[in-house]
Amino acid sequence: MNRLSRIWAETKASWHSFLRQRTAIFFTFGFPLLLVGIFGVIVQTDPTGAGLFARPVGYYVPGYLAVIVLFTPLSRIGSTVARYRDRRQFEKLATTPLSGAEWLGAHTIVNTGIILLASGLVLAVLMALTDAQITLSLFLVPFIVAGVVVFVGLGAILGRIADSRDGVIAASNSVALPLVFLSDTFVAPDQLPAWGSLLIELSPLTYFARGVRQVTYQQAPATSELLVLVGFAILFFVLGAVAVPQPD
Repeated sequence: MNRLSRIWAETKASWHSFLRQRTAIFFTFGFPLLLVGIFGVIVQTDPTGAGLFARPVGYYVPGYLAVIVLFTPLSRIGSTVARYRDRRQFEKLATTPLSGAEWLGAHTIVNTGIILLASGLVLAVLMALTDAQITLSLFLVPFIVAGVVVFVGLGAILGRIADSRDGVIAASNSVALPLVFLSDTFVAPDQLPAWGSLLIELSPLTYFARGVRQVTYQQAPATSELLVLVGFAILFFVLGAVAVPQPD
């Protein structure tokens, strides 16, 4: 069995595992729609006012997509690594030719497919239920793919260092909640103190949000943001592959 065959076999197994988890399916697609319903439809925005939602709806589209790109792979991969470790499944995988990078690559493919579907659903609902003035572009796809790779890698790292699945959930939330508000998503840099603006520049999610905003809302090229995000993706994928347990 060659490398592509090994990755494809693990990809199919991971996809079928996701389809069997009804709760995971519900929250993967339902939670982002809940955010859109609360903030995009009920709360709405006030472009003439001030505060958190003081800009047009289209400005916050990257925030809604960032929630999917951040939370879904971070929690799913972290929990999967912890579950495999607890059930000693990595010891079984060690008897096969499948490497840590191939295992992580297969789960990255599954998460990318899931998140592309969820992102498409959120964009459709936003355009149908709000007055969001956004432009859809295929240039969104590489941003979503690179963002998923970043947080798949980070999820693998959290799954390795956490001592249990509950620990992974706690660690994921501790990382994701600050990032979602300190990454130029819902809170603009000019609404934060100087130290907050510095943290924004260090977050990989910032370059996802800025790139998506330029593509969908400002109709401007976002090549530099994509290059930075791809750099983060390569770094975190390599670190995540190293973090995947490889029993002797």
